[in-house]
Amino acid sequence: MTKVKLSDHFTYKKLFRFVLAPIFMMVFTSIYGVIDGFFISNYAKETAFSAINLIYPFIIILGSVGFMIGAGGTAVISKLLGENKKEDANKYFSLLIYVTIICGIVFACIGIPLVPYISKLFKATEDMLPYCISYGQIVLIAIPFFMLQNVFQTFFSTAEKPLLGFIITVLAGCTNIVLDWILVGIVDLNVNGAAIATCISQVIGAVLPIVYFSLKNKSLLRLGKPKFNINVLFRTCSNGLSEFVSNVSACIISIVFNAQLMSLIGENGVSAYGVMMYVNFIYVAVFIGYSIGTAPIIGYNYGSNNKKELHNIYKKSLFIMGSFGVIMTLLALALAHPISKLYVGYNEELFQLTKNAFYIFSFSFVFSGFSIFASSMFTALGNGIISAVISFLRTLVFQLACVYILPLILGVNGIWLSMLIAEILSTLVAVILCITQKKKYGY
Repeated sequence: MTKVKLSDHFTYKKLFRFVLAPIFMMVFTSIYGVIDGFFISNYAKETAFSAINLIYPFIIILGSVGFMIGAGGTAVISKLLGENKKEDANKYFSLLIYVTIICGIVFACIGIPLVPYISKLFKATEDMLPYCISYGQIVLIAIPFFMLQNVFQTFFSTAEKPLLGFIITVLAGCTNIVLDWILVGIVDLNVNGAAIATCISQVIGAVLPIVYFSLKNKSLLRLGKPKFNINVLFRTCSNGLSEFVSNVSACIISIVFNAQLMSLIGENGVSAYGVMMYVNFIYVAVFIGYSIGTAPIIGYNYGSNNKKELHNIYKKSLFIMGSFGVIMTLLALALAHPISKLYVGYNEELFQLTKNAFYIFSFSFVFSGFSIFASSMFTALGNGIISAVISFLRTLVFQLACVYILPLILGVNGIWLSMLIAEILSTLVAVILCITQKKKYGY
């Protein structure tokens, strides 16, 4: 089979070949938390399950710097490759990897002692607190590897090796699943076992790419001597700002959702929301994976001033995002009952609450893909400001407004409906910005 290159003209078949690996790569990465949640919910029950859902946003906030460096760095590196500046691309690629390692070590040192205080700030009950502390502190030991894994997910596509990235992610994901089964299901280490399983899988997902890119390879990128350039770091952070904002905002929303649910329903509300978030991780991972896969293509063609191919990718992506959205919504509706049963079937009241919430929440997937792709596209085009605006409105402003206003009118169902309304509003903003910027970028 002929290798797909960034410089190719992309038909639907060729586009799917290129983005399929990043999609599966993101899905498998999302499975880490999903599998932890499944084993903890079924073996340690709802208090431990609620606890890890409560502390998880803090872990994601720290790890989001990895998403920022990966997404923003891809825009910088792929543009350099499009301009045929391969030597600079490799030096700056190396710089970004080393910066990620340093940031990860610093975050681990700062984050681990803060876990007890953050848990209390997030309104953990006395019963939940020990679980929050144990899970959070163990997982944060591996935060440098988690950040590296997020960075490499995007750079494998830039290096024209998305399949290799997928294979490594699958290996790490399968390790997590097997270790969860052993450490939680058999050895009964509770949340500690789930945390250890996650740490080991993240180490695998980070170390293997370091080894590959450090050795002589056939990809476009090679890890070696870096070239320090403050402007490159600034452009990387500004371009990837939307991904950072998106992840941090999503975590803030999770905290607000949990607080609202604790006040309206209690622990059952947090558990129900946790189940939906696990499904949301996987579904949104499909959209994010597609966007990660297309970002280096967009950046490369923008760098080489190939506006015809930019328009081709843009047009096809809108159709694909719409199709994905409809299919995944129908699938979510069909799976609402079995997934709710799988996670919380041991508690009839919690099961009914989760299933009802699932039916309402599922319709948000129709719209999710458009704004996620639009934000990623502007990052790839080097416009981090517009990208950040879309992400900020989608993941924070609209959801925050909805989660406070709608429950006043509709009660608990208003919380579940808030995601759908927020996605509709952010899609409208994304459409307006895409139309107004089309002439400037030529897509």
